[in-house]
Amino acid sequence: MTNVTEHPTHLAYLTNRPALPMVAEAAIGFAVLVTKWSVRKRTRRQLSRLDAHQLRDIGLQREDAMREGTLPFWRP
Repeated sequence: MTNVTEHPTHLAYLTNRPALPMVAEAAIGFAVLVTKWSVRKRTRRQLSRLDAHQLRDIGLQREDAMREGTLPFWRP
């Protein structure tokens, strides 16, 4: 059985890296947030453009797609 505290080799850097300066951590957090917002905006726009057949394929009704498509990018 693998010890829970062991990490795969490819994750060792992330778990053992020195702490970043507070400004760098804030900049990374901001970049992650802006990226999430961008992805939400793009995927919601694309969702609202799907036709009825495509919506059926993913199990959504037109009303659900339109409601999701009109949400602002900052709302999860």
